Amino acid sequence: MEGLEKSHQCGFLITKIKIKKATILEALEFKSELDEEILKGNHNVIIDLGSCDFLDSTFIGVLVVTWKKLKSLGGKLKLVKPGYFTKSVFHLTGTIELFETYESIEEALSSFVTPIQEYTNGNIKTA
Repeated sequence: MEGLEKSHQCGFLITKIKIKKATILEALEFKSELDEEILKGNHNVIIDLGSCDFLDSTFIGVLVVTWKKLKSLGGKLKLVKPGYFTKSVFHLTGTIELFETYESIEEALSSFVTPIQEYTNGNIKTA
């Protein structure tokens, strides 16, 4: 999908949405990309929404469906920097309670770390 940047860090899939408006036009392709990654065994996903100002209901629906799928597989979906509009829509739809949100990718990565591990400079170290 154009406007989507994927990377893997410390065994986690990080997806950056690099478009201003995420609508139904992008949602179906985004879902397909996420489903493919999940089939490859990527069950812990961070989605960076820092560049995205608007999410429509279809795109939010993809996030919810993906969250449910990952949860059933023992994984997690975490969001980074949802904008003011996105947070408002999450509150209005009640989906805000589903998602863990963070201010940075590093903060989201650190949230996956167990108490006996430490995240520093892109690496997880066991204490």
